[in-house]
Amino acid sequence: VVTRDDVEKSLKENWQYAKDKEQLLKDLHSQIEETEQRLSEKQRERDYWMEYKNVGSKIQAIKIMNLEKDIKEVNKDDDRIKEHYSNVLKAKEEENDRLIEKHMELCKEQALEMAVKYLDKNSLREIEENEWLKKEV
Repeated sequence: VVTRDDVEKSLKENWQYAKDKEQLLKDLHSQIEETEQRLSEKQRERDYWMEYKNVGSKIQAIKIMNLEKDIKEVNKDDDRIKEHYSNVLKAKEEENDRLIEKHMELCKEQALEMAVKYLDKNSLREIEENEWLKKEV
């Protein structure tokens, strides 16, 4: 027997779970923004060194190439992190949907049980006879 308090408690737990997932999503977005800021810093630094290179400094050319390499690595890391977070988010959303659907099925079953519980004796007898006839067939 499931009481109204049990259903409310379950719904509160689902809402809390959804809020936690939203917080996780916000955290993931902030991490992506940090990575993008690092990327923009590296790009500004690369632009500075490219200008210096154009002036004619041969010594600094190696540093420029290293910075370009760093930028490529940061870009790769950024893409990889974005893909990872997208996959995590997608998996969590699917898990969320699955849990909600499971909970809804449970609520439907409990509602059916409650409805059957409050039926009169004649209706219950008809249901039992119907089940018996199904088994006989």
